[in-house]
Amino acid sequence: MKMQNQKLIAQGAEAKIILNENTITKDRIPKSYRLPELDLRIRKIRTRAETKLLKKASKVISSPSPEKLHSKDFDKIKMPYIKGNKLSEELNQFALEKQKEVCRKIGKSIALLHKEDIIHGDLTTSNMILSEEKVFFIDFGLGFISKKVEDKAVDLHLLKQALEAKHFQNYKTLQDQVFKQYEKTLTYPQAKLIFERIRTIEKRGRYKN
Repeated sequence: MKMQNQKLIAQGAEAKIILNENTITKDRIPKSYRLPELDLRIRKIRTRAETKLLKKASKVISSPSPEKLHSKDFDKIKMPYIKGNKLSEELNQFALEKQKEVCRKIGKSIALLHKEDIIHGDLTTSNMILSEEKVFFIDFGLGFISKKVEDKAVDLHLLKQALEAKHFQNYKTLQDQVFKQYEKTLTYPQAKLIFERIRTIEKRGRYKN
C-alpha cells in the first residue's frame, strides 16, 4: 500500500525518483520491449552495481549512502534525501568568489573518487547538490570502477563541457578552480596524464566535426 506523502520528484527513461518524508527511492522502470526475464536481470544487475558504487563513494565524499533493502526490492535504491538545490540551478546566482569555492570542493571530490577508481559517468552540476556548504554528488547510474586514465579523463571532460554549457559566464575560471584542486588532491603523477588525455579527447572531438 502506497503512503499518502509519497511524491514523484523526477522521472527519466530509466527510473522514477520518489520522495517519502526524508527518504529518496530510485525505482528502475520495467521495459516492455525487453523479454521479461532479460529485463528483470538487467534491472537487478544495474541496481546492484549502482548501490555498490554509492556505498563506496559515500565513504570518501559527500554522497547519499543507500539503505539495505529486502531482496524483493531488487530494482530499488533507498537513500537519505539531501536538502538543497541542484548546482545547475544555483551556481550562477552566487558571487564569483563563492562559485570558485564551490568548484574547488567539486575538484577535490572528483579527485577523491578517482583515487578510489570510481568513475561517476555523468559529471554535471545537475548531479550535484549544495547542502550546508557541502557539495553532494548524486546519481551514479552511469558510474563504474576503472583504473584507466582515459575513463578518468572523460569524466573530467564531461564536467568541463557542462560548465561551459550551463555556467558559460565564468566557465574558464570555474574550470581552472576544479582542475587546480583536482591536481592538488590527486598527489601522484596520474593527474598530469589525465590532463594530457583530456587534450587528446578534445582534439579527437575537433577532428570529428
